[in-house]
Amino acid sequence: MSETRNTRNIRAARDQLIELANDYDRAVAEFRWPEIGPTFNWATEWFDVIARGNDRPALWIVEEDGSEAVYSFAELSERSDRVAAWLAGRGVKQGDRVMVMLGNQVELWESVLALSKLGAVIVPGATALGPSELVDRIARGRIVHVLTNASDAGKFDGVDGSYTRIAIGAGDGAIPEGWADYRDALAGTAAATSAPADFERAEPASGDPLLVYFTSGTTSKPKMVEHTQTSYPVGHLSTMYWVGMRPGDVHLAISSPGWAKHAWSLIFAPWIAEATVFVYNYARFDAVKLVAELDRAGVTTFCAPPTVWRMLIQAPDARKPRALREALSAGEPLNPEVISRIESRWGLTIRDGYGQTEMTASVANTPGSPVKPGSMGRPLPGVPVVLVDPVSGELADEGELCLDLAQHPFTLMTRYLDDPERNEEVTLGGYYHTGDVASRDDKGNITYIGRTDDVFKSSDYKVSPFEVESLLIEHPAVVEAAVVPAPHATRLTTPKAYIVLADGWLPDADTARALFVHAASTMPSYMRVRRIEFAELPKTISGKIRRVDLRQLEDEADRAGERRPGEFREEDFAGLLDGVTRR
Repeated sequence: MSETRNTRNIRAARDQLIELANDYDRAVAEFRWPEIGPTFNWATEWFDVIARGNDRPALWIVEEDGSEAVYSFAELSERSDRVAAWLAGRGVKQGDRVMVMLGNQVELWESVLALSKLGAVIVPGATALGPSELVDRIARGRIVHVLTNASDAGKFDGVDGSYTRIAIGAGDGAIPEGWADYRDALAGTAAATSAPADFERAEPASGDPLLVYFTSGTTSKPKMVEHTQTSYPVGHLSTMYWVGMRPGDVHLAISSPGWAKHAWSLIFAPWIAEATVFVYNYARFDAVKLVAELDRAGVTTFCAPPTVWRMLIQAPDARKPRALREALSAGEPLNPEVISRIESRWGLTIRDGYGQTEMTASVANTPGSPVKPGSMGRPLPGVPVVLVDPVSGELADEGELCLDLAQHPFTLMTRYLDDPERNEEVTLGGYYHTGDVASRDDKGNITYIGRTDDVFKSSDYKVSPFEVESLLIEHPAVVEAAVVPAPHATRLTTPKAYIVLADGWLPDADTARALFVHAASTMPSYMRVRRIEFAELPKTISGKIRRVDLRQLEDEADRAGERRPGEFREEDFAGLLDGVTRR
């Protein structure tokens, strides 16, 4: 594919952001989203152009047993051409919705490129999905084709529909009856690379759909989020800027395929930057082995969810990888204690970033900018972030984090599919409403307070679960915590913490006593944790805590007039707080 005006405009915008990586004020003032013409195909007009004659690694996959495979930009371009030609022969055409349910394997990346080249609509699915979830996704998503591993094909046995079935076998593994064998697409590739793959490259309108994501469903049934040929592929210029990626970088992000963050950090942002996507597949997390791989591969930029960073600080032998330049976190807010521990050990400041499936990175601590503890940073260049008072609807310094629709957010989804009521709700007053509450200081730093449905009142004071959890996690006993309101006769509600303990701590009265003392010494009275339960936290299959489930447990116990089994209460320890020094 030859370079187009779209290609040149994206490259100019990309190069401008790289040049201004450490000058946030200039980037905000000068950056403009690239002008994209009436038609656009990211795979052919961007990836294939940068891949032409390019032998630098685009994808590097390492398995737990030490085996690895490296694919250059040029190789992936050629392989995805062949897959596109084969898929077209199986009936895949422009506008078809294709569920891609694969792990971190080369077929994931080459099929995403191939489907994009055909103009198909990619519907990512996590391999952890079960049959009941697939029934919902196939039906509501109106899926026309399914691409998955042969080992997962059985999950579709009871999933009705007339969709085409395509499977990838492992080794000499058999392909189930009724499934096409994906491996036929690349049969004889090495001997036939001189013959170009024959298929018609799509020229979709730039506003046509490219991706449909199902959200993680932390509070309700998963929503279907539609993104265009530009909103994610080009919109992730903002994500590239947050990460601080440069051409030639090696980037690793801990993220599961099927979720939006995987596309953020393991497809679009690094390949916009012409960086290498590095993947380390492991069955069981081992902090020391992970860091050893980061070091061996010369990883320069590394992004992990808060859970991984918490496990890393629990491993004293996990030393800083030699080439690591940027440390990042996303998915959920990162507690200040974790930032400070990595800073003292590795000499790097973890930079938090914020976005949603519905949009790309929107708020972040950017390279070279001072990080305010607890803050997720400032609005990224080109992203019209505002805070809206939920009562008055006016702009404020504390309120719901929104995008100003009057400024036509380049990175925002087009809509929730088949959900006009929700679309109307999230665009009230001319703003896209994220459902997240935050505050902003006089320097523009935005600090996350909580979801609009997570923040609660106790003794007429507003309590941010995230703020309480951040203070709890400062105690060495706490690996992870989720704070929810427990009904209370006089305070309306009182803060209760569900806690995952670090190794070496027992879920007993002595540990509860230590945590109540810690809470009393670090938290104001209205915010103080007064009930504790040691338990695993309910999570979505994408790893997000389902506080809605915990709130339901508290409501059920209250209605029954019973105390939760295994629950410790502050009043169980009479005289405990006498003489405790408040912070």
